[in-house]
Amino acid sequence: MTDLPWYTSFAPEQGTLPPRSWTADSDAARLPLGGDWAFRLSPAADAADTSFAAPGFDAGGWRTVAVPGHWVLQGKDGEFGGPAYTNVLYPFPVDPPFVPDENPTGDHLRRFDLPDGWPAGGGAVLRFDGVESCARVWLNGTELGWFKGSRLAHEFAVGELLRERDNVLAVRVHQWSSGSYLEDQDQWWLPGIFRDVTLLHRPEGAPGDFFVHASYDHRTGTGDLRVDCDVPGRVRVPELGLDVAAGESVTVPVEPWSAEVPRLYEGELTAGGERIGLRIGFRSVYVEDGVLKANGRRILFRGVNRHEFHPETGRAVDLETLRADVELMKRHNINAVRTSHYPPHPAFLDLCDSYGLWVIDEGDLETHGFEELGWRGNPVDDERWTPALLDRAARLVERDKNHPSVVLWSLGNECGSGAGLGAMARWIRDRDPSRPVHYEGDRSCRDVDVYSRMYPPHAEVAEIGRREDEGPEHRRALPFILCEYAHAMGNGPGGLSEYQRLFETYERCQGGFVWEWIDHGLVHPVHGYGYGGDFGEELHDGNFVCDGLLFPDRTPSPGLVEYKKVIEPVRIEPGERPGTVAVTNLHDVADLSGLAFGWEFLADGRLVGAGTLDVPPLSAGERAEVPLPAAPEVPEGAEPVWTVRAVLAADAPWAPAGHEVAWGQVPAAPATAPSVRSVAVPPVAEGGRIAVGPAALDARTGAPLELGGLPVTGFGLDVWRAPTDNDEGAPWQPDTRYGPLWRELGLHRMRHRTDAVEVTDGGVTVRVRVAPAARDIGLAVTYRWTSDGTVTHLGVDVRPEGAWPVPLPRLGVRLGLPAVLDRVEWYGGGPGEAYPDTRAAARLGRWESTVAGLQTPYVRPQENGARIDTRWLELTGGGTGLRVAGDPSFWFTARRWTGVELDAAAHRPDLVPGDTLWLNLDHALHGIGSQSCGPGVLPEYRLEAAPSAFAFTFTALGAAAAESGA
Repeated sequence: MTDLPWYTSFAPEQGTLPPRSWTADSDAARLPLGGDWAFRLSPAADAADTSFAAPGFDAGGWRTVAVPGHWVLQGKDGEFGGPAYTNVLYPFPVDPPFVPDENPTGDHLRRFDLPDGWPAGGGAVLRFDGVESCARVWLNGTELGWFKGSRLAHEFAVGELLRERDNVLAVRVHQWSSGSYLEDQDQWWLPGIFRDVTLLHRPEGAPGDFFVHASYDHRTGTGDLRVDCDVPGRVRVPELGLDVAAGESVTVPVEPWSAEVPRLYEGELTAGGERIGLRIGFRSVYVEDGVLKANGRRILFRGVNRHEFHPETGRAVDLETLRADVELMKRHNINAVRTSHYPPHPAFLDLCDSYGLWVIDEGDLETHGFEELGWRGNPVDDERWTPALLDRAARLVERDKNHPSVVLWSLGNECGSGAGLGAMARWIRDRDPSRPVHYEGDRSCRDVDVYSRMYPPHAEVAEIGRREDEGPEHRRALPFILCEYAHAMGNGPGGLSEYQRLFETYERCQGGFVWEWIDHGLVHPVHGYGYGGDFGEELHDGNFVCDGLLFPDRTPSPGLVEYKKVIEPVRIEPGERPGTVAVTNLHDVADLSGLAFGWEFLADGRLVGAGTLDVPPLSAGERAEVPLPAAPEVPEGAEPVWTVRAVLAADAPWAPAGHEVAWGQVPAAPATAPSVRSVAVPPVAEGGRIAVGPAALDARTGAPLELGGLPVTGFGLDVWRAPTDNDEGAPWQPDTRYGPLWRELGLHRMRHRTDAVEVTDGGVTVRVRVAPAARDIGLAVTYRWTSDGTVTHLGVDVRPEGAWPVPLPRLGVRLGLPAVLDRVEWYGGGPGEAYPDTRAAARLGRWESTVAGLQTPYVRPQENGARIDTRWLELTGGGTGLRVAGDPSFWFTARRWTGVELDAAAHRPDLVPGDTLWLNLDHALHGIGSQSCGPGVLPEYRLEAAPSAFAFTFTALGAAAAESGA
């Protein structure tokens, strides 16, 4: 294979400089080369010659593309091709290191002049921070070399080739290369120069590299600092009074860096005529007694996996978006990021240093597609690929080694096992022994310092926490993290609270990283946001790319709101002594001096009183029971509850003072309501209708025709919901993929049979059987309608018949109302959606919304929008309305489309509001789980078919009240 084209050779690069540490803070001149570049697209790697690299080449007829950018996201009407999404499968034949002749190739040209004042003398470096999948580079007609490794930095020495005017930079980029076999990373395939291109002046004698060693001894409170540099220089840290030679070690009293208290010391390295800014964070990260620690304290990761993504520009992400991500993470109590599955834009790590996030920095490596082949030919177990693997390890470590936020190096993701991984681990430990090594894909854990898993169920996490798991003995001595868990695809993930309790119970279980940060929905002219298959791909994995805690526009999903509540670093709950609230500091490091506490007292959701709460500045891990003030008086029969909030006491870089960090609610004993017994009015049958107070029923079917003066359609028991992505489940768990099982059973097309309509002086009893076609199971339903002449009461009794093989999606009644009812107010859990295993963030109160505002805009429409623990609900609009109260509390959803229409929709624009408001009043709902990739619904949240009884009271409002005579 000596005659392989360069882009299919095993070699990772040619002509590039050795990798080195990167900083944006240097006084050396730099020239950003982003902007509009001339562009030509060819269908194959050899479809055009290299004459375009010559200085005199006329590219006047070429189109232009933005750099940084991906050419498939530019142009008109797909003229430059389109994006493609696959999770595991390679979108080309697996025949390493070869790629197909159909290899879209983008030729890029950029002409530039050196700016006035560009320093004379010295050298210059041309730097590429990211090109997919490979690049061959020329400057002023001279070939510089080539490289692979899409998310890795590469530099060329160009000082002797530069001219003051009319420099011509030419870059040829192939979509596919041998490097593509190492980059099968569950994301869009997006070719192009997608990160910065920069020309850097290098003063004569400037350092090639430097390494900041800054450890912390928690026993003495001192930090050890040594800055290694490959040329002589001096290190100054004014705040510490340091002025020492590069390479000299010093020990000084310091404050340590952590994700909670990101203490940085500003300094500088001067060497070879260059001043380099240093941002030094003193911290030590290590495994001790089977626990991962930083600065002597156990770390608990409350993390997310983060692909770099923007819905319009793909992986070309600007600084504003990077900052928005970090600030959103901090505001949602996230303290850690795994850079799945490649090193991030270097500016992202600067932000993590400043704002405070623990980072698992991951290598640009995944070979997941070989799993489909039984791992035959896997590059990590083929010595021909080892130089490329070591190059990727070196470019990861050398670029990012001076960031205090980086606490673990990750070899890569889903590569199986092989000797190449061991070679990478050995190189990393030799170069940087100060950080543990992570990799999940080899259960033997022979090359790593932590035991890492994806999506283990809760019971297994508990077993691992007790160190009772089977496997190599040395593995049981390692700390345990979940590098991926709680798959945030569509509605969900469920079960977060139960995971968090395990992390807090077992010292070995040190948290995890939710998959993942953001939905990768790309802007689409028809669908709003497109996913796999929406851009003409032959091979794709559908909406599996939309599995984030943020929607594509970076709006937090209900899943992120839930996660914030679950991982909040302060727990507020009822105290053991009456009249107290228990406050526990769950931080790893920080005390509570930066927070202010306040209370609110609510009666039936209305604010009765408020004030501040004196909470001591508890140290990390401490708990206190804090007295609440005397409860204000409340109206007789009202439901009182305390809400206690912890907010920022002062502005933080990521949120203003008053930002809510944590909250809890403490019930207070309700006043005893006087016993009221209403007298039923007899129903009146006339002309095919039965009047039950302000309600009217169909005399034949017993179904309501009017409630509170409002017309009603489509009433009946409802057990169906449009399956969520988690209901649809993962193919490898067929027995609990309830979405397909529900359809197979026929729950989406239940049939209703009226067996009896019985009218007595006390009311109307309607007996119905609800069952799926072709099955001998069913639900015997009894509706009891009564009225005191003002309100209508409905009692529902449900008894399952036969052996139900699966849980029910939901259990309640559905009815259609006029769409003019557009305003919603309710007293119950809110403000956002909640389900049985995603309810931590729902707080009791009075809430308001429009019907449209109740909908959660998942990229692929599915069941959404349920509100929990509803005591009462009011729907109003057009001067009329209806109030629904529950006995007990209930769940509700309100939509202007049916469940069938919701289930049929593939994208948001498919849902067109109709002229009926469909209201579901549910006694119970099936949980959500995480089975789109992770565990299913926990047993306690499965809605098994069982005898049930529940009731509702309907009251007319506004004009409807007048029409009904109320």
